[in-house]
Amino acid sequence: MVSKSYSNLLDMTSGYGFDFRQPFKSLPRVVTSPGIISDPDWDTRSDGDSVGSASSTERKIIVANFLPLNCARDEAGQLSFSLDDDALLVQLKHGFSNETDVVYVGSLKVQVDPSEQDQIAQKLLREYRCIPTFLPSDLQQQFYHGFCKQQLWPLFHYMLPICLDKGELFDRNLFQAYVRANKLFADKVMEAINTDDDYVWVHDYHLMLLPTFLRKRLHRIKLGFFLHSPFPSSEIYRTLPVRDEILKSLLNADLIGFQTFDYARHFLSCCSRLLGLHYESKRGYIGIEYFGRTVSLKILSVGVHVGRLESVLKLPATVSKVQEIEQKYKGKMLMLGVDDMDIFKGISLKLLGLELLLERNPKLREKVVLVQIINPARSTGKDVQEAVTETLSVAERINKKYGSSGYKPVVLIDHRIPFYEKIAFYAASDCCIVNAVRDGMNLVPYEYTVCRQGNEEIDKFRGLDKDTSHTSTLIVSEFVGCSPSLSGAFRVNPWSVDDVADALCHATDLTESEKRLRHEKHYRYVSTHDVAYWARSFAQDLERACKDHYSRRCWAIGFGLNFRVIALSPGFRKLSSEYFVSCYNKASRRAIFLDYDGTLVPQSSINKAPNAEVISILNTLCNDPKNNVFIVSGRGRDSLDEWFSPCEKLGIAAEHGYFVRWSKEAEWESSYPNPQREWKHIAEPVMQVYTETTDGSSIEPKESALVWHYLDADHDFGSCQAKELQDHLERVLSNEPVVVKCGHYIVEVKPQGVSKGLAVNKLIRALVNNGKAPDFLMCIGNDRSDEDMFESINGMTSNAAFSPAVPEVFACSVGQKPSKAKYYVDDTSEVIRLLKNVTRTSSQREDVSHGRVTFRDVLDFVE
Repeated sequence: MVSKSYSNLLDMTSGYGFDFRQPFKSLPRVVTSPGIISDPDWDTRSDGDSVGSASSTERKIIVANFLPLNCARDEAGQLSFSLDDDALLVQLKHGFSNETDVVYVGSLKVQVDPSEQDQIAQKLLREYRCIPTFLPSDLQQQFYHGFCKQQLWPLFHYMLPICLDKGELFDRNLFQAYVRANKLFADKVMEAINTDDDYVWVHDYHLMLLPTFLRKRLHRIKLGFFLHSPFPSSEIYRTLPVRDEILKSLLNADLIGFQTFDYARHFLSCCSRLLGLHYESKRGYIGIEYFGRTVSLKILSVGVHVGRLESVLKLPATVSKVQEIEQKYKGKMLMLGVDDMDIFKGISLKLLGLELLLERNPKLREKVVLVQIINPARSTGKDVQEAVTETLSVAERINKKYGSSGYKPVVLIDHRIPFYEKIAFYAASDCCIVNAVRDGMNLVPYEYTVCRQGNEEIDKFRGLDKDTSHTSTLIVSEFVGCSPSLSGAFRVNPWSVDDVADALCHATDLTESEKRLRHEKHYRYVSTHDVAYWARSFAQDLERACKDHYSRRCWAIGFGLNFRVIALSPGFRKLSSEYFVSCYNKASRRAIFLDYDGTLVPQSSINKAPNAEVISILNTLCNDPKNNVFIVSGRGRDSLDEWFSPCEKLGIAAEHGYFVRWSKEAEWESSYPNPQREWKHIAEPVMQVYTETTDGSSIEPKESALVWHYLDADHDFGSCQAKELQDHLERVLSNEPVVVKCGHYIVEVKPQGVSKGLAVNKLIRALVNNGKAPDFLMCIGNDRSDEDMFESINGMTSNAAFSPAVPEVFACSVGQKPSKAKYYVDDTSEVIRLLKNVTRTSSQREDVSHGRVTFRDVLDFVE
């Protein structure tokens, strides 16, 4: 790969002068931070201009589908821009320090001619710190209105493509457009990144593939992702044909944010069910272990900008509009709904609830008015048109049935209105109802609560003094993200028209003191959990999630959307076959310890018995007089005795070392004489209960232990049952000399002091005491139980028994994952190849001793 310095020299010699006045970028982390970098990140970036210069200023790059800009064309066709102060992306800046440089990356809501793109891009960067991503119109259509709105948006809101004639089936071409668009966004983000101290924060479902493209270019990028929409349950999400690609991409982020615990729980369930990943909570933080990286989860709902709402509420136009609304609906209870026009907002269900209320309560006719503000639809399609038609039809029916010449129960405002006018309706309304059938967050209840707090001008108009408490009433769907935080609201099932009608009825019957208490409770939460609090909290957690980036060694694996980065400790590296064989040849006495399942045979193998190749390799190793070879397994001694009967000189440590045999002719030994087995009579009935209630689980009885397996059970249910079983067993066996441990899809009860580490330690000490101290120690395993072996064998280097000669130690894990081993190999097939390489040495020595070696073999052996 051509280095940057070399490319700069080429630039200088090609006739383009190098500008020595431009600021130098900070040194890359590979130079300034401890740790080993296997693949320098800066080589993967282009030498194009980046945003700003390297300095001590902290920079955050905010990436979203659309830039927070208002765009308009004048009569001459010239584009004019202004910052949208009401956009969430602008408001979240208030959660950062004043020294933070915030750069926005996103697309524009208008099409720009290619000839104007460079000029506009420079203008937007200079004036608004915005980097536009110019998507061609056809790509924008397929990406946003196609894949995002027609496939992801319905699915994430729990709508499956049941009717095949609506064109709702997965379209691979639309997904390819989604991939291309995310790739273009990644290109622009790379232009924005100036130093490796920059943080990138990606927003929402439009850009879920962006983490993969960014991680591929910068392995140590500080990357956060926040999903503003719901995340569906695993049963819904798993119907998406590209489910794995999207999940793996999200896991390339360092921190993933969700509005509610439900959405995070669904995501975790998908990761465990579809990718087999494990997650756990440590000191309040949920983390997913993913190839040595810990991907953190953040659960915090977005807030509103209280100051912005209060400032708009103080505008003379707003105060005047509040007076006008209250005068117009004087003597009536004004209810308000503010929703986008889409099929998930439940507008028609809300109107049906009002209709039922008026039907059941004639006394409320002429006294209740529902003003429904309908924001323009963000997408197009047959479903949206059907929703519009249905809403207009229901509203017309209600007004015709219960209205009069001077009274309309339903007032539809289906055109765009100024923001101050919407704020005025919030402030003037007695009740606000949000009846969405599924929504990510929905900030309408928060905005309504802040606006109902009012101000001095509005209180003066109403004849209230400054000490008067304010009131508000909220009706919120239980399927809306903000619902859990509004404990004083009436929570309703939007699909139940009776439920909605009852809530509306209760809202009309509340006392002033109840309204005050509910309002104070909501305002206290909304004012303290505003948008600045949300942004600041997310940024702090992102910084925490990235703090160990440069203390790990990274490898990039996978192609395309299956790309991921493996992050491991600096001393953990792949075992070199050449170096291993060389050390093996130099050794005069060797001790080799091999795990069985997942090491010599694949974990997924149905037939667990060793094949002829494994038997042959073991026999060759055992026949070398310099070797002491042991199988160290958790399996019972009967199975191991049967499987390895052809291996006369093979040592076996069964049941994690509870039973040990030095060769086939030797007797089984145990360091635990007179074992107490009474605890089995306590543990087995408990395990039996969980086996009967957990389909796919089973009990494996051993001489020294009992093991409960749940590999074939439902992943989530099995994990839940395993934790409960562990707690149950620990309680009932608290006075017994046993330990309860969870392993890889198992819960095991075994005597105290039994582990593979102790077994290996005892075997090595026995060799030393017999004058056979090894100068070569090798240990290979793949499971959690093998970590005890690695820890034990690594400690042998400081053992005084080996002084002055220190043995060469090879503790090797099967698979790249966090481990106490110093080396790793990829899989069981590589273990077999590694052992076959060293068996050639052993077999050649045996042939020499029997006179069966040729002159060519001797030369090969010497070489």
